[in-house]
Amino acid sequence: MKRLHVCAVLLAALAWSPAARADAVLDWNAIANQTILAAARPGASALIDFAIVSATVHDAVQAYDKTYQPYATDLDSAGSPAAAVAKATRDILVNRFPSQAATVDGAYSAYLAANSIAPDDAGVAVGAAAAAGMISLRANDGAFPNPSLVFAGADIIGMWRPTPSFLPGPPASFSTMAVPWVANVTPFVVLSGDQFLNDKVLELGSPQYRKDYNEVKALGARFSAVRTPEQTQIAYFWADNFVAQMNRTLRGLATANMSNSGDRARMFALVYLAAADGLINTWSSKLAFPTWRPVTAIVQGANDPDPRTIGDMNWQPLINTPNYPDHSSGANGFVGGSMKMLSLIFGTDDVTFTVTSLNPNANPTSRTYTRFSAAGDDVVEARVLQGIHFRTADFNGRKLGKNVAKWVFKHALRPLNDDAEPSEDDRSDD
Repeated sequence: MKRLHVCAVLLAALAWSPAARADAVLDWNAIANQTILAAARPGASALIDFAIVSATVHDAVQAYDKTYQPYATDLDSAGSPAAAVAKATRDILVNRFPSQAATVDGAYSAYLAANSIAPDDAGVAVGAAAAAGMISLRANDGAFPNPSLVFAGADIIGMWRPTPSFLPGPPASFSTMAVPWVANVTPFVVLSGDQFLNDKVLELGSPQYRKDYNEVKALGARFSAVRTPEQTQIAYFWADNFVAQMNRTLRGLATANMSNSGDRARMFALVYLAAADGLINTWSSKLAFPTWRPVTAIVQGANDPDPRTIGDMNWQPLINTPNYPDHSSGANGFVGGSMKMLSLIFGTDDVTFTVTSLNPNANPTSRTYTRFSAAGDDVVEARVLQGIHFRTADFNGRKLGKNVAKWVFKHALRPLNDDAEPSEDDRSDD
C-alpha cells in the first residue's frame, strides 16, 4: 500500500448541531454522511467516497493518537486534533463534491466557532496534509468517470438484461447496469479488482438452480401466498439505503462501545475500506458472470433448459430489482463483509447492537442483534424474500465480502505495537 448561508441553511441541510457531541470523528462523519448521500451516487458507489473520507480522518487522528498504522499519510501532531479532523473532512468533501462546497464550508466555519477553534490553529495544517495525501493517492483511480461505461447485457437465456420496475422509486424500468466502471477502480487495500473474483456461478438446469428458482418464485413474489408476515417485515426492513443504514449502525456501535477517537476513526476506516474493495471485486464478478435476475428468469422460465422450472409471465418481485446482474449479491457483500470486519475489530461475533430502517413499510423500524453474523444472515434471507436474488448469489456475495474483510483487517491500519500476524488466517470464509 502506498503512503505518502450559513447557520439556518446549514442546520436544515445537515441536521447537525456542533454542540450535540464532543467527538470530532462522529461530528464530521455526520456531515460527510449527509454530503455524500445528498450527491445520490448511483448504486453503491458512494462506498468509495466513504472509504476515502474515513481513511483520511483516520490518518488525521493518528497524527495525535499514534496507536495504529496510517493509511496514506504519516503525520506529526500539531495544534487541535478536532481542527485536524474538521479540515481533513472539509477538504475531501469539497474536492469530491464541489457543488456542495458552500454548505460544507458553512459547516466547517460553524464547527470551528462552536468549538472555539481558531481558523489558523496548527491542527488545520495537519488536516490539510492528510487530505492532500489522500487526494494525491486516489488521483486517476478510475472512480466516477465521465462519460461512464455502459453495459446492457444481452437477451440470451441465463444472461442479465435490464429489468422492469413495478413500483414507484428507483431504478427506472429497463435501466442499463449501474456503475459498471466500478470493476475497474483501483482497490484501496486488496491487490486487484478481481483478487476475490467469485466464479461459483449458479448453472442453469442444475439441481441447485432449480431449488433456488422455486424458492424465490414462491417466497419473493410480490403477492406471495407462502411468505409469512415476519418474513415480509424482514424483507422490508432490509430494503433501506444500505449505505445510510450501515453508517447509522456504525455510529451506534462507536457511541456505545468506544470512547477513544482513534478507535472510532479506525473502525469507520476499516469497514469502509473493506466495503469499497468488496464492491470493486463484486462488480468484477458481476461483469465476468452476468447472470440473470429472478424477475427475468421466472418470466422466461418456459425457455430455460429445465422443464421443471415452470415460468410465470406475470410474476413480480416484492420490491424493484436493482439494475445489475444477480451474481454476486452486492448487498450481501457489503453487509456480510462489514459484519465480519466488525467481529474482527471487536474480537468477537457476540456483540449486541441495533440496526434501524427508514423504509416506510418497515415495522418494527429497529432490530437488535446479539451477534454481528446474525445481521448478515438476515440480509441473505431478505434478498430472497424481496424477490431480487437467488440464494446462491447471496451466499456468494457474503463469502466474497467476508474474505475481503479478512484481507483488509490483516493488511491495513494494524496496531503499531503489534508486530505479530493477526489471528485470522487467509482461508476462504463460508
